[in-house]
Amino acid sequence: MMKMRFCNVCQSYTLSETHHGENTLSAHPAHFNPNDWYGLQRRKAKYGV
Repeated sequence: MMKMRFCNVCQSYTLSETHHGENTLSAHPAHFNPNDWYGLQRRKAKYGV
């Protein structure tokens, strides 16, 4: 089963691994884990807090 992917170049969704010659990103979020060991580092990187 193929999962949806996201193209950063044209801001659209696709099923292919590459689109416009660039790799696509997974369109699905990571699974939630209450014991998120890297949550603080991820929030610092994203929000600069």
